[in-house]
Amino acid sequence: MEVKVANCPSQDLAVLNQLFLSPNDYAMLGGEASLDLYVELKGKVYTAKPHDKIEPSCAGLNSIQRRDVAASLGDAVTISVYSKGAGEATLLATAALEADFVVKKNARGTETLDGAALVQGVLASFSQQYVTVGQSIVVDFQGQKMLLRVGSLEALVIDKSTGGVLPDGGAVQCGMICPQTSIELSKAQGSPIVFTGLESTSRKTIFKQDFSFSQMGIGGLDKEFSDIFRRAFASRIFPASVVKKLGVQHVKGMLLFGPPGTGKTLIARQIGKMLNGKEPKVVNGPEVLSKFVGQSEENIRNLFAEADAEYAERGDDSELHIIIFDEIDSVCKQRGSSRDGTGVGDTVVNQLLSKIDGVNSLNNILVIGMTNRKDMLDDALLRPGRLEVQVEISLPDETGRHQILTIHTTKMREADYLDSNVSLHSLAADTKNFSGAEIEGLVKAAASYAFARQVQVDNIKKVEIEKLKVSREDFDRALMEVRPAFGASTDDLTNCVKGGILHFGANLSSMLQSATGLVGQLQASERTSLLSILIDGVPGAGKTALAASLALQSGFPFIKLISPNGLVGQGEAQKAQAIARVFDDAHKSPLSLVMLDDLERLLEYVRIGPRFSNVVLQTLLTCIKKMPRKSKLVIIATTSSAATLEQLELLDAFNVKYTMPALNHEEALAVLRELGVSNVPAVEPLLRSISKGIPIKKLMLVVDMTLTEGKALHPGRFGATLSEAGLLD
Repeated sequence: MEVKVANCPSQDLAVLNQLFLSPNDYAMLGGEASLDLYVELKGKVYTAKPHDKIEPSCAGLNSIQRRDVAASLGDAVTISVYSKGAGEATLLATAALEADFVVKKNARGTETLDGAALVQGVLASFSQQYVTVGQSIVVDFQGQKMLLRVGSLEALVIDKSTGGVLPDGGAVQCGMICPQTSIELSKAQGSPIVFTGLESTSRKTIFKQDFSFSQMGIGGLDKEFSDIFRRAFASRIFPASVVKKLGVQHVKGMLLFGPPGTGKTLIARQIGKMLNGKEPKVVNGPEVLSKFVGQSEENIRNLFAEADAEYAERGDDSELHIIIFDEIDSVCKQRGSSRDGTGVGDTVVNQLLSKIDGVNSLNNILVIGMTNRKDMLDDALLRPGRLEVQVEISLPDETGRHQILTIHTTKMREADYLDSNVSLHSLAADTKNFSGAEIEGLVKAAASYAFARQVQVDNIKKVEIEKLKVSREDFDRALMEVRPAFGASTDDLTNCVKGGILHFGANLSSMLQSATGLVGQLQASERTSLLSILIDGVPGAGKTALAASLALQSGFPFIKLISPNGLVGQGEAQKAQAIARVFDDAHKSPLSLVMLDDLERLLEYVRIGPRFSNVVLQTLLTCIKKMPRKSKLVIIATTSSAATLEQLELLDAFNVKYTMPALNHEEALAVLRELGVSNVPAVEPLLRSISKGIPIKKLMLVVDMTLTEGKALHPGRFGATLSEAGLLD
């Protein structure tokens, strides 16, 4: 029916938010006295009522309704009977309403209103009426005209068999208010209203209903996410009034720290996707700094400006603002540690501290910082009230690695490009100490081998796509190419045991068996987490080879060699930092082994003086004695002078001490037989004439220098070389 827009019959009827028709028009549309008639006008659904003051072919609307449908008095509009009556209406579970005064000049300053009473008034006045998203309705509350704007709406689903309410009705554009509807009341932006008594009605859903960690590309971090949720977000689900009555404040900051590639940036980036509200602001630490005086501090203030303005407008009803600082250690170093003379770093830290937890601190912010170097941050930043939630994102365990592999191979499997012989469980077991980024790199490397196999070198334009499959062999080759940063230094250790271990006697076999047994017991022990072994012996006795062999046999995922060769040219401080860094990394791996080769050289010890590096000594003492918190650590060290270490008080730092003696003549003969020398009896008298012990490395060198093509030793040349090597008396 086409009608002309007319005024509402009276001021009293204007607050009913109904549409009024002449009695004849009402009857023509099928209206009955006992039933409500619902009509639709430009997407809005109104309850129609007959009234004698309305002329035929006219529709009475109040000024707010006319503004909603963009119509002026006298305009021709079309109304139609709404297809869903009262019996088929979409009932509402929740309706979000923003409140303001119709005439704002009547309100001076802030005005406190009973929010619970207003909610009850809305339910009483508008029950069985339709509301539409974006619609404005007027209500008379305590003598004041209130304007309520409809925000989001969620449907109410009722089980017809039981009459109970079913969850998750979903968002709708239009629905009917009923007694079960929960009204979420908030003040409109710029309004001076302050509501009280809204404990049961102002609960906000800050999380999206359909997010999942696997779809967000995050695996192996279930425990970390549960910690983050409990500390940073759980309190924000409850109404602000409830949190105030508990006497606690929301967490305003968290710090994600851990090794590179474990997913810190990924977590922070994806947190915004699981929240309803503002998009997170992401800033890299160095971007804050500026060459202009005061600009760096202003950049910090600008990050909080939007949250500051909204908090001033809406108070605790403000939405959550997330600010993400990547590489926060670059701008928040310890105050007083910079020597550049500008003091910019200190003032940036001061500005950030004042915004997070200063005198005029905000309650609608969450600052997320990320760093690989937690030790570099200013201590004041880590106290409660600031970045108080500190979550370590460590290397994933086997279950986590399987989740990450599943995520990165999902599209391969869906497109049928992953061979059936690829077992993700087996790959997860073979990728010990791989970070999430390194697992992603492993999948890329395996795919590159599959690509290369289907490309013909002589005709690169011809590609056999139908034969493309990523197989287990591709992953095996990728495992040789992609090495974890927290993996084993197998190349260095293999170089230390080039000739292998020659089992020349019972002493060596007993030592090997004892040391191997201790390492195995440490793995099985529930109480012991640290084992330190010192191998002493004369120079050339084979200590390094024995220690490297024990390290390789352990099969630990993290094995690092610290030797003087790797620290040549570095100063005391640099050496100490390098040693401490290796031990810090070792504590991050579940099973770790650190080999310290030639301790005297590491300490720069010389007998003339004597001189040694006290900085390196104190670092070694601290690192060797430090008990791991979550991991198990084996330390194997070698020395040629246990007496020197005793004077330096380093000997007592080790739990177990083995002595690697020089060879006697029987053991030397056994070594020759192990090396395959064909004429051992011919040189036996020479070896028996040696009264002092023979270092095995010197003996092997002499044998290499005098061995003929037939694997025989020339006695005369053998004796002369022994003498030149200083072995003969």
